[in-house]
Amino acid sequence: MLAVKNISFAYENKKVLKRIKLFADQGENIAIVGESGCGKSTLLKIIYGLLAPENGEIYWNDQRLLGPDYNLVPGESFMKYVAQDFDLMPSITVEENIGKFLSNFYPGKKKKRTRELLQLVEMTAFAKTKARLLSGGQMQRVALAQAIAKEPEIILLDEPFSNIDNFRKNNLRRNLFNYFKQNNITCIVATHDNADSLSFADKTLILKEGKIVDQGSPETLYENPKNYYVASLFGEVNELPLSLFDSNSNGETILVYPHEIGIDKKSRLKATIESSFFKGSSYMMKATLDEVTLYFEHQHKIENGEKVCLSISEDLIEKRS
Repeated sequence: MLAVKNISFAYENKKVLKRIKLFADQGENIAIVGESGCGKSTLLKIIYGLLAPENGEIYWNDQRLLGPDYNLVPGESFMKYVAQDFDLMPSITVEENIGKFLSNFYPGKKKKRTRELLQLVEMTAFAKTKARLLSGGQMQRVALAQAIAKEPEIILLDEPFSNIDNFRKNNLRRNLFNYFKQNNITCIVATHDNADSLSFADKTLILKEGKIVDQGSPETLYENPKNYYVASLFGEVNELPLSLFDSNSNGETILVYPHEIGIDKKSRLKATIESSFFKGSSYMMKATLDEVTLYFEHQHKIENGEKVCLSISEDLIEKRS
């Protein structure tokens, strides 16, 4: 188990992390999300051992990790870290980059393992290509394969799919996170991507200004966001006056995702369509309701200026208010 206990860190006089606590069981997948500059990348660097915390301790299975103040070479043998800048050797091939940490005493096993990893990250066709000739997304895939070549116990990923094309990203993400589960590899991923933090995480931590402001299962955080900041990290969200639905409210607001707003001819809430945005399977509609701007999803496009009656379920209002 990984235990991060009361970690604090500052760059010069700027406090970046403030008493961070994080616990991860073997094989657990934890997503760390938050706005840019909140400390996600710094936390991964501290766990890996690139940075020394001002305060706090880090343990892996009761072994304290001492960090760069004690280790000449950063990191631990059981841990791998994939940063946003890829540590590849540009003058050697893709398969050589992936296999450079594998033992040469068993060339057959090394060749087989390299071939498996090339297939996993969908880079088989580029096995003989020099790393310097690859695109950013291809380099990122090679870096991922390189990191898991020796099957670490824990892997730290910093925006691991940020450079990869959308058409390839989803399948690659499924393959990798499934691989981690099958091999009982603990994964901690710092990400801005909703799919990383919702679809594949066992637990998600929300960082803001260096502090953990919320944590829990992705379902709990998404369905019961404690504030606008938390909800907004998972996509578009409306913060609406509760007075729209309850005349007895006293200035409170309610958080509602666009897909939770529907059209109901019986509703008294009449909104005017301002614009629409095609999303593929639906449209995102921008509308005004009592001088309040809101967004909702609808299967069909609605013309600008048209008036519609919008509704939100009473159960949702009660749950979120």
